[in-house]
Amino acid sequence: MIARIRGELVVRDLERVEVMTSGGVCYEILIPNSVFERLPKLGEQVTLRTYQIVREDALILFGFLEDVERTVFGKLLGANGVGPRLALSLVGALGATSVVRAIRERNAAALVSVSGVGKKTADRIILDLTGKLDDVVLAPAGPGARAPGMDEALRALGALGVVQAEAERAIRSVVQEHGNLPAPELIRQALTRLK
Repeated sequence: MIARIRGELVVRDLERVEVMTSGGVCYEILIPNSVFERLPKLGEQVTLRTYQIVREDALILFGFLEDVERTVFGKLLGANGVGPRLALSLVGALGATSVVRAIRERNAAALVSVSGVGKKTADRIILDLTGKLDDVVLAPAGPGARAPGMDEALRALGALGVVQAEAERAIRSVVQEHGNLPAPELIRQALTRLK
């Protein structure tokens, strides 16, 4: 199993990267939005923790910057009806810490805020993974974690028709610049960045 890849970042797209190792092998790795936002510049060194899925016709790598992201991604794949794309969306939109908290607290609304997750899917994820994330150690709030008003701001922007990934980027940008703000101010600031 390929568990970690280190090398030069040669392609940096929203959903995928290519990393050229010192041995001359270039790996294509699918990533969540939350990883894209924290990647170094093209040409710089990057280390990604990878999760490998082998299929009949493909070998697919998913990359993360933190071990907890990779762990939560793998646990999500254990839920009935959750494939790699949906697991990647959950980790990318909510962040690993928020996914774990939502499942531990049986907060289906937080999971439903992610595009592609309906009420039945959220309930199934919670049912299938309750008790299976107890060994996941949550890090204190960091760059990949959510500010307190982010979930409310994301739901509000979604109700206004803003695409989930764009809303997430705008909100993270506001939090990085101004720190944690109350949800109404977070929404107002994020809307100015979406114009």
